Amino acid sequence: MNRLSHKVSDFHDDVLHETQLGQLCGTKQLFRDRYEIQRVLGRGGFGVTFLAKNMTLPGNPLCVIKQLCPKVTKPKSWQRACVRFEKEAKALGKLGNHSQIPMLLDYFDMNGEFFLVQEYVRGSTLAREIRRTGPKSEGVVKQFLRELLPVLQYIHKHKVIHRDIKPHNLLRCDDDGRLVLIDFGAVKEELAKSSDGNSKSATTNFVGTMGFAPPEQFSLRPVYASDVYAVGVTCLFMLTGKAPLEFDYDAHNGEIAWQKEVQISDHFAKVLSKMVKIPLEERYKNAEDVMWDLGMESYLPTLNNCMTSQRLGATSSSNSLEIPEGYKTHVTRTAIAIREWREKLKQKQAMRKRNHLP
Repeated sequence: MNRLSHKVSDFHDDVLHETQLGQLCGTKQLFRDRYEIQRVLGRGGFGVTFLAKNMTLPGNPLCVIKQLCPKVTKPKSWQRACVRFEKEAKALGKLGNHSQIPMLLDYFDMNGEFFLVQEYVRGSTLAREIRRTGPKSEGVVKQFLRELLPVLQYIHKHKVIHRDIKPHNLLRCDDDGRLVLIDFGAVKEELAKSSDGNSKSATTNFVGTMGFAPPEQFSLRPVYASDVYAVGVTCLFMLTGKAPLEFDYDAHNGEIAWQKEVQISDHFAKVLSKMVKIPLEERYKNAEDVMWDLGMESYLPTLNNCMTSQRLGATSSSNSLEIPEGYKTHVTRTAIAIREWREKLKQKQAMRKRNHLP
């Protein structure tokens, strides 16, 4: 057995001995009279995740049980943690109606710990896929964004910030190939805020992953744009196979120096650059804005043909058919829409600059 195998074995042994569900692994004893614990799936700073079978349902379907362990001992802190846990669990439950988000099946507290029971999605993480097959092409990454951004739009519409989007929390379902977003950080953050710790430092209650989380998240002020940043960094990982902390960083603004690492189109480079901007005012505010800019790319090849000074209706030959006065072709209408959009964008940018002047 190699050194890594020893570490993995030690890790599992610790989990099995230290946690309530871990002690039930490999036994026929049921948790809450229904769940047969199969094995450990993962462990993080806020708890442990187990694979289980629901023995009370036909077919004994698999499910995921997350055992969250808040650092709470004081009665008032515990009451506050219970309220926050229930609030965030209910919010998470509403999101489960989406096919790309695991359904929340149950939630409860027991013996000073909290539990979430979710649908089990059989599949491989994006992180594992990249390690196995290598970096992806620009086309594949764009398709990834087309799959993920509507999910982001959906959760933000429900006033939820994921807080921990990264390749390890994105699954490609084995059954139908859909992309699934897992492991929301909202519940963990609320439980962290309820801890007994006396420290007021931002890192005490930070929920997220170094490199994928933007600066405002370290200050415990995540916004919808924080998820956009994490998705952008995930795209860089897909294009290069490099984790964010493996990149060089710009000494002046702290941004990832990724441009020399990839060969992509200028338009897509501009989109990615804006996704991973450090200043919030320079970053995309939400998923819709990213989707809009990505969608505009399909119009760019015809844009130059549309931008003409030739009078509408003018003909190059006396034999040409006359164009009715006021008629606009589809291409012309598209060009006009693009011009209007660009003009509005310039006005917004000018207004933002004026608002930020001292």
